[in-house]
Amino acid sequence: MPFSSPFQPRRSSPFFLENLVSIAPPLVSPSPPGSLWSFANPPGPPCSKALPFPERQRLQVLLRGRPSVVFVASSPSTVASSPVFVASFPSSVALPQISGHCTRRSSNFPLDLDPNESRKLVVAVKEKLEKEHYSLPVGKNGRDDEDMILWFLKDRKFYVKEAVKKLTKAIKWRKDFNVAELTEEAVKDVAQTGKAYVHDFLDIYGRPVLMVVASKHFPEAQDPKDDERLCVFLVEKALSMLPTGKEQMVVIVDLRGFGTENADLKYLTFLFDVFYYYYPKRLGEVLFVDAPFVFKPIWQIAKPLLKSYASLVRFCSAEEVRKEYFTDKNLPPNFRD
Repeated sequence: MPFSSPFQPRRSSPFFLENLVSIAPPLVSPSPPGSLWSFANPPGPPCSKALPFPERQRLQVLLRGRPSVVFVASSPSTVASSPVFVASFPSSVALPQISGHCTRRSSNFPLDLDPNESRKLVVAVKEKLEKEHYSLPVGKNGRDDEDMILWFLKDRKFYVKEAVKKLTKAIKWRKDFNVAELTEEAVKDVAQTGKAYVHDFLDIYGRPVLMVVASKHFPEAQDPKDDERLCVFLVEKALSMLPTGKEQMVVIVDLRGFGTENADLKYLTFLFDVFYYYYPKRLGEVLFVDAPFVFKPIWQIAKPLLKSYASLVRFCSAEEVRKEYFTDKNLPPNFRD
């Protein structure tokens, strides 16, 4: 098969090929082992079938809207033993950029569509929510909040059905948890412990900073519901500080002075669950600072529970925090000594 590209044919992982098949099944017809199938956007003569909506949008995301991209690979029965990847790219497109959209190894790599296409998907979600979940609240962070809808669409890779499912859960949770009623006054008692706060300054990457001082957290002496309300209030406060063009925050957990009396596996999993289910992709990084030996067994238990979010965790020293995330003028109070 001719290959008119500055790039050489290269092997692609089975994951990448199978991902393409799952996105574009109408372009794949049953074929004997060893034969080839291809993907084209828009469909050319070899691929005459058009993708339905919204699969077409998902394929456009993967291909970044470049109509000249063509994929050819071994049939599914031979992918595991002999995966082949052949493509025709515009000279300005880098191959790793394409594959990066598929693996999604980094949560800092949001997917985007053409504004007109994403608008259609937002409207589709709004209509589905109104029809199937009319009782959900409206307004900011409600079923008709287009910014929130678009964010959940990105999180669900522009699958309308999956976005509706996750949005419905998130909106119901916000209502049941009374997120809109959380104020400084409502959480002042637990906030006065100093166990957690939002730093007044952004880090050098332009991210709001949620500070957690683990040595001031005593789960046996405090109501866990108060801790949860403080957590959500601070997440909301941090996200309200996002500069234009920024989408994520960083959580810094200061483990200096941490002891077994401060251990709280339930609260740690609550924190990550809040980000996963209700604030997807808003968490850019979690720093565990100067973790003592007693924290290690806790982390070994917690890590599997956090699933993919565990990859956002970095263990570092206080000195690394000072040098790599802040300037001398905007250091958090507990890192100034």
